[in-house]
Amino acid sequence: MRDMDQQHPDDETQDRGSAGTDTAGSTGVAEVDAVLASLDGLADRPVAEHVAVFEQAHDRLRRALDAPAD
Repeated sequence: MRDMDQQHPDDETQDRGSAGTDTAGSTGVAEVDAVLASLDGLADRPVAEHVAVFEQAHDRLRRALDAPAD
């Protein structure tokens, strides 16, 4: 049995950076990238605003991904 406090290379979860670090990269879809960029700095906003920000981002992502391809 391994110690639960130790990380193991086979773990499915990976360290994705420090809390509050913006790590979003380019998706290759400009509108999706714009939505992701709009989430930068979310950690600096009051928690009470997070739901509204995520709902708006979700709506924008759905519209962007449902749009016909050029």
